[in-house]
Amino acid sequence: MAPKNAFYAQSGGVTAVINASACGVLETARLHPTKIGKVFAGKNGIIGALKEELIDTSLFSAAQIAQLRHTPAGAFGSCRYKLKGLKENREEYERLIAVFEAHDIGYFFYNGGGDSQDTANKVSQISQEMGYPITCIGIPKTVDNDLPFTDSCPGFGSVAKYIAVSTLEASLDVASMAASSTKVFILEVMGRHAGWIAAAGGLAQSAANGAPHIILFPEIAFDQANFLRKVQNTVKEKGYCVIVVSEGTHHPDGKFLAESGLKDAFGHAQLGGVAPFLAQMVKSELGLKNHWAVADYLQRAARHISSTTDVEQAYALGKSAVELAIAGKNAVMPIVVRDSSSPYRWHIDSVELSKVANVEKTLPREFITEDGYGITEACKEYLLPLIAGEAYPPYENGLPQYVTLPLETVAKKLNTVFAV
Repeated sequence: MAPKNAFYAQSGGVTAVINASACGVLETARLHPTKIGKVFAGKNGIIGALKEELIDTSLFSAAQIAQLRHTPAGAFGSCRYKLKGLKENREEYERLIAVFEAHDIGYFFYNGGGDSQDTANKVSQISQEMGYPITCIGIPKTVDNDLPFTDSCPGFGSVAKYIAVSTLEASLDVASMAASSTKVFILEVMGRHAGWIAAAGGLAQSAANGAPHIILFPEIAFDQANFLRKVQNTVKEKGYCVIVVSEGTHHPDGKFLAESGLKDAFGHAQLGGVAPFLAQMVKSELGLKNHWAVADYLQRAARHISSTTDVEQAYALGKSAVELAIAGKNAVMPIVVRDSSSPYRWHIDSVELSKVANVEKTLPREFITEDGYGITEACKEYLLPLIAGEAYPPYENGLPQYVTLPLETVAKKLNTVFAV
């Protein structure tokens, strides 16, 4: 009997290393041709499965697959599309199973965050009910570093490195101009409910005259009076003030400082920019000249400065996903387990998807200084190994060389068209 095919999809906001996980999946699957047939990739994530838009990765050369390891973003396209619960919308799950059965797919590798792990878990359940069991393995991915059980999430280490370096460099810039120009610089970073990325900015403190002088975390409610007093005192003492702020910083009542009133595709509040909000506050209340920047997509796309740790873990988790599947494991997610911080050692284990789905891991209070504006030594001990090493991509003519794969889809086998 021919081996079952596999389906791989990328989900949610992409990262600098999600393609490294894809590389791990594809290269490992090719080592086991008697266990796994073709690997199809979903064009634009899970939407590719619903619309039966599947990319045959067996058509790509080994060299093309290898190039994924150093290419940022989602090589096969990603999406922000959350499947509803089985009771609310069983039709979508039944459509997935129908597409999988039509293409003889017996393995489902879903590379994403908490919502994606929930989807993989539900697909595993309904496939059993429908009599066409699918082996479902989640692969962790999120720059927010907020998935439980895994010590770190692929994508985070590289964002942390980018933010730490950017904070350091911007701090030196502001310090050199502060006597006659900008007094306050504000850098906005990602992180809706978890302050891991904002915390990474604190790694620059020992190298740049204590900057950033203020870090604002989602875990600590914003106190306007105390914040303004801290800014004013820092400028008086240092001559300037550098602030790193998480997009999810909120008032004591839970309302985001920069909430726009809109919702995204997952039903989350759309945030409208906390950096300009704070900049206006500093200007109107303190009269201080300031500049602000939003790291936005730059932080998650910066493959040119990815950490070696992040790339290696992303690949290892993709590789492990395939190994777990062919070993008969189902409805699990491979995770990183830290054995020691100094020297840094880690290994791969796994956890049940049912325990991971829709659970957020926030920054521990012991990682935040008592005043709520900085990071502790324990936090630095956790973060530093994750930004270690420079995994530079190959360069030509001064620019990194990234691969772009042709995303032609295979012929459809179902007569029905599914609207997404």
